[in-house]
Amino acid sequence: MSEQATALHPVLESARAAARSSQLPYAGSIPPKEAWGLVQAGEAVLVDVRSAEERKFVGLVPDSLHVAWATGTSLNRNPRFVKELEAKVSKDAVVLLLCRSGKRSALAAEAATKAGFTGAFNVLEGFEGELDERHQRGRQDGWRVHGLPWTQD
Repeated sequence: MSEQATALHPVLESARAAARSSQLPYAGSIPPKEAWGLVQAGEAVLVDVRSAEERKFVGLVPDSLHVAWATGTSLNRNPRFVKELEAKVSKDAVVLLLCRSGKRSALAAEAATKAGFTGAFNVLEGFEGELDERHQRGRQDGWRVHGLPWTQD
């Protein structure tokens, strides 16, 4: 997708405007339901930046691409993240980055933007969402709570 094509979708334009006003270091943030709508419409590519272990044991979005921001159980930063992303996605594509809660994917969106990706967006809430009062995820927000497609091994 070109920069011009991304300007045509209202969800992306709204996210870009909010990002500019908040001075985010990436294209913007998209709520999970809107992210899924963009993927279904062929307007964006969903890239899961969680570790392989998280995807295997917690679940994943079918047909999403995978480029780990951090690897292993200790979540060491993947020094090849940008190179691996470049190998899978065009720099002018609309790339929606998804992690557990939306924090690592925001860092990944920033790194992608610094590397020249023009449409790197963070998916808000992540796959599992924030911790609740019982210190558990997946109960109040996140991809799964919204009933969006996912599978588990």
